[in-house]
Amino acid sequence: MSVSEVLGVDGCPGGWIGALVDRDGGVEWRLFPDARAILAVDSRATGIDIPIGLPTVGPRSCDVAARRLLGPRRSSVFPAPVRTVLGAATYGDACALSRAACGRALARQTWNLVPRIADVDAVINPRLQSRVVEVHPEVSFARLAGAVLPSKRTAAGRSARLRALAGWIADPEAALRGAPRPARPDDALDALVAAWSARRWHKGEAEMLPADDTPRDTRGLRMEIVF
Repeated sequence: MSVSEVLGVDGCPGGWIGALVDRDGGVEWRLFPDARAILAVDSRATGIDIPIGLPTVGPRSCDVAARRLLGPRRSSVFPAPVRTVLGAATYGDACALSRAACGRALARQTWNLVPRIADVDAVINPRLQSRVVEVHPEVSFARLAGAVLPSKRTAAGRSARLRALAGWIADPEAALRGAPRPARPDDALDALVAAWSARRWHKGEAEMLPADDTPRDTRGLRMEIVF
């Protein structure tokens, strides 16, 4: 495949799964051990399902907007941690740092994501954000399908996602069957729609949360969700 591809990335057991999608909707799967390997791929644009840009006090406006957009599915948006949490050695330490910064403890789900957030934060910079963007699969699927979809862990939710992808991926069901282990089907679906958002970014068609006046963190990183 050529450099005209876009790459969508989601976390999976042991690392990250990437979906390289070409202009014809063909999919090539990749497994990545870390974020450095992801950024080594010469894609036109890369969408990653992980917070990029961290607040000093929470919450990020993009997370608030995403929760509002998703309505009944808002719980799928885990608030990004404050930057100081990246230095925590334990969940207890992370909660103490979070309370000191924003007055509340860190959600356990967010703590579980901290190693991945730190992995990406170590290699991303404002310049790279011209082609590497944060996505949220539920927001992307809602835009692609035209409605907020049922949980991806249900048969109805998985079928709805495959139907939505059919307008772009050449054969979504075959692509899903070809996803490498240890990635799960849910991870693969999220990687595919992350690639869809990356393609929209590359073509100048993407929407962002927040829609205006994107804030930046202390490193100069834009705190926005692209879809």
